[in-house]
Amino acid sequence: MRIGALSERTGIPRRLLRYYEEQGLIVADRLPNGYRDYAEYNVDRVAQIRGLLDAGLPTRLIKQILPCLDRPRAIHFPDATPEMLAALENERDRIAGRIDCLVRNRDAISGYLDAVRAYR
Repeated sequence: MRIGALSERTGIPRRLLRYYEEQGLIVADRLPNGYRDYAEYNVDRVAQIRGLLDAGLPTRLIKQILPCLDRPRAIHFPDATPEMLAALENERDRIAGRIDCLVRNRDAISGYLDAVRAYR
């Protein structure tokens, strides 16, 4: 499929798809006219990349773990290095801290809304 179709199916802008390709996160074949031709599996791969980016993982780490993804949303590490595991643990802990902060903010906003509604 061409880049426009991949963009439509994933909701990711073409420019960002080109960036993913530059970073080695996705691969496209080239047609004789020079157009990119993406295989069907890239739809799921882009979803995986977006999920990992949304979780806060940097592209350099995503590039390391993408070869370990054998199907959508399932990660296997048959040959994980101690450095990779440490990096993932650090990311997990950082994300947990963000979650805690978001929960506190959500609860504070809920408390504020409850107080305002009770006052009205």
